[in-house]
Amino acid sequence: MKKTEEMRAEYRREDLEKGVRGKHHAAFQKGSNLVLLTPELAKIFPTNEAVNSALESLVGVARLAVIKKRPASATTIKRSTTKSSAANAR
Repeated sequence: MKKTEEMRAEYRREDLEKGVRGKHHAAFQKGSNLVLLTPELAKIFPTNEAVNSALESLVGVARLAVIKKRPASATTIKRSTTKSSAANAR
């Protein structure tokens, strides 16, 4: 790609503001997680608060689902097996 010192014709110097060095440096240092939404989702979730609220709700539902689906521990299985074996032996 050829570099030139001149601006393209569609840009005018007077339309460009004077740049500020390091303007966003502090925010970048804090860290951020930028996620681009599809246009359809951007209509449904117009603000970052809307996106965060929906994701927090989803995480809550997912955690409840995991807790409900957790299998019984090995100790519980052994105890129930031992009890049923003893009952069958009678």
